[in-house]
Amino acid sequence: MRHEVAVGKVYREVLRVAEEAGSDLIVVGAHNPELRDYLLGSNAARIARHASCSVYVVR
Repeated sequence: MRHEVAVGKVYREVLRVAEEAGSDLIVVGAHNPELRDYLLGSNAARIARHASCSVYVVR
C-alpha cells in the first residue's frame, strides 16, 4: 500500500499519481451530487472521464 500527499486540484493529482504508478484501477468515493456538481462535474466524474485506466466509483 502506498500513501500520497499532494497539493492542487484533486482530480488532476489523482490522475497524475495513477499515471506515474501505472495503475490498472482507481477507486474513488462519491457523495450524493448537488446541483453544482451536475453543472461543473465532481472530482469523481472528472477522474472517470479522464483516466487512462478503469475507475470504480463507490457511493
